Amino acid sequence: MVVMKFGGSSVQNAEAMERVADLIRRRMRHRPVVVVSAFAGVTDRLLALGRVAASGQGGEALAQVRSLQKHHQDMTRNLLGEDRLYGCCLKLQPHFQELERFVAGLVAIRELSPRSTDYLVSFGEVLASHIIAAALQARGLPACWVDSRECIITDEQFTQAVPDYPETYHRIRARVRPLLIEGQLPVLAGFIAATREGAVSTLGRRGSDLSAALIAAGINAARIEIWSTVEGIMSADPAICPQARCLRRVSFREAAEMAYFGAKVLHPATLIPAMEKNIPVYVLNSRNPRNPGTQITARSPRGRSLFTAIAARKDVSIVTLSAPRESTPHLFLQEVFHVLHRYACVADLVAVSELSVSFALPSSRKTTELLAGLRHIGTVSVEDKQAIVCLVGENIRGRAGIAARCFTALAEAGINVRLISQGASEISLGFVIQESDTAEAVRRLHARFTVEKQSKRQRPAEARVRSADTNVVALTPPAGLDPKRAPATFPAR
Repeated sequence: MVVMKFGGSSVQNAEAMERVADLIRRRMRHRPVVVVSAFAGVTDRLLALGRVAASGQGGEALAQVRSLQKHHQDMTRNLLGEDRLYGCCLKLQPHFQELERFVAGLVAIRELSPRSTDYLVSFGEVLASHIIAAALQARGLPACWVDSRECIITDEQFTQAVPDYPETYHRIRARVRPLLIEGQLPVLAGFIAATREGAVSTLGRRGSDLSAALIAAGINAARIEIWSTVEGIMSADPAICPQARCLRRVSFREAAEMAYFGAKVLHPATLIPAMEKNIPVYVLNSRNPRNPGTQITARSPRGRSLFTAIAARKDVSIVTLSAPRESTPHLFLQEVFHVLHRYACVADLVAVSELSVSFALPSSRKTTELLAGLRHIGTVSVEDKQAIVCLVGENIRGRAGIAARCFTALAEAGINVRLISQGASEISLGFVIQESDTAEAVRRLHARFTVEKQSKRQRPAEARVRSADTNVVALTPPAGLDPKRAPATFPAR
């Protein structure tokens, strides 16, 4: 069995839909399950609609609902043709009627809660999955729509819900496996789920990847395929580092660390189910299916260099808290993390001295309430417009001099490092710099380590052997599938 997840950009027109149908058709003997996202741009439009409705602009909100309805009718016409348009739109009509009623309620109460947000954005996934299931049927595939909200169960942390793994796996086995045994092609919406009480929840942006991994773990699939419009996981963001290359194979832990610190190919939690069940993940390009993409497995290839990739995340703030002299150090830290817990804020990098602590967190989480809570403990200062840069690689554990080489490269460009973290994760070196320096830092580090590697290749063979463990970026490790999957551990919508 194989789970195939397709992003909205992979099914944007009839030509793209034909490619997707052909990919699925070639895997029918492997009993595929298809997971799909909302069409490109729809989730953002639904969020904008919610803000308009919550501000009381009823006429504008209704106009946006009608615009979304026309957009989905146009997509249906494009993917299914005129002959099947009426029948499919008839099935979609109740969903748009419900969306209108819900938006009218938002206009009346002028409030958009996290729970309401999840219900609102769920319409994008539900509508797209119905249309794509019908498009696959029109192309001769035995597709059947399955409601993800009946299969994936979460807690009540709306907009960032955490799956109830045992219950989710149980429901997926009960609902999806019988369809596969009957030779059908289940089509499910990614990103959306439900609580035990039946309230609609979501797994966070790019959560469709996590949906695919949960379904794969539930049915014990042989592989997970994440189909998008990129070639795979890159050694750096190609938008800021044109020399970035596609990585052919990375480990679960490397991919997870890269996703957490800014790589946008996968949801950070995607690999938890894959790791638990030792299911390899493939990041592939639906526009270029012959490209091998990136394979993510339990172990990285042998003989690679120190760093696999460089990830970067902007829009970060550094919060520094200094305690009064009479404070007790261990109680001070306890209070700090208690406040972070109260406001559900995760500190990405932390530096601690006896009576002060600095930590980096997304600027969006730097709420007035959080800062007010911290000011009850001590003196707070905030530095905005920062960025986290993280170098990731399985081979950096226990290696001496790594940080010195990185920071020398940055110092040569006049880039100041504000906060450093090495050791919290065995496979990464992270630091905070000014946001405006991000592109230069990534390019310099990528170029420095690539040059080091190339210069070592030019030495005599004996010298290369002796220095193999000090090379730095393996940007193009050999591709290939390992039929004997190794025991595992744990990286749009």
